[in-house]
Amino acid sequence: MIEWLSQQNHIFQALMATIFTWFVTALGASLVFGFKSINRRVLDAMLGFAAGVMIAASFWSLLAPAIEMAAEGPLPNWLPAVIGFLTGGLFLWGVDKLLPHLHIGYPTEEAEGIKTNWQRSLLLVMAITLHNIPEGLAVGVAFGALAADIPSASLAGAVALALGIGLQNFPEGAAVSIPLRREGLTRFKSFWYGQLSGMVEPIAGLLGAAAVIFIRPLLPYAMAFAAGAMIYVVIEELIPESQRNQHDTDTSTFGAMIGFAIMMLLDVALG
Repeated sequence: MIEWLSQQNHIFQALMATIFTWFVTALGASLVFGFKSINRRVLDAMLGFAAGVMIAASFWSLLAPAIEMAAEGPLPNWLPAVIGFLTGGLFLWGVDKLLPHLHIGYPTEEAEGIKTNWQRSLLLVMAITLHNIPEGLAVGVAFGALAADIPSASLAGAVALALGIGLQNFPEGAAVSIPLRREGLTRFKSFWYGQLSGMVEPIAGLLGAAAVIFIRPLLPYAMAFAAGAMIYVVIEELIPESQRNQHDTDTSTFGAMIGFAIMMLLDVALG
């Protein structure tokens, strides 16, 4: 499979990788056909796991290579990484303030973004869709970096990132579809909305890959941008939500540790 993928165009590689991450989201969402509710501790562990994967991916797959690539340019090697990282966070902050969305477990009155009359189910889907944007972008940028022919950018490393994002997308799909079922939606509608939240990843992946392939100097900034956007999601959304049960914060904490360790293992062993 890796050999076949290595022979393809880098934009096509990014598309295949992000279709895989979307497919795993849909696979997780399909759990709604077997379950109508999800245990809070299981949900906390899932959210913690996703946070751990995203933190590890942000450093091992994005920030470290961005700093290494920037060393070739005229600026200090840390500057593009800092600029890209902070810009990624600011971008997600802006989207967070504008896009109507509602985090899982919160009452409808606490929906964020511009006030709207959207249904609660749509607001819940938008919350997950929001943090799938940087995930798709990260995978796309990683594959687009291969076109730059830089030692720190390898096909195995990009595949490891896609696998890691895919792993944490499985519980994310379930974390959307099952609560929607509990809200009263049919199983099919719950599944449809759950997988729909991952469809943004192929779009973001294609945009990320194309941008860094055609505008080579953007590469370290783009990788750091994706990292900053993911870290913003982790700090602003995943960790607070996973720690809402103040009587049991250990579950989500260990979920995050396991997620970080698995993503680090994938990136170091494969990359």
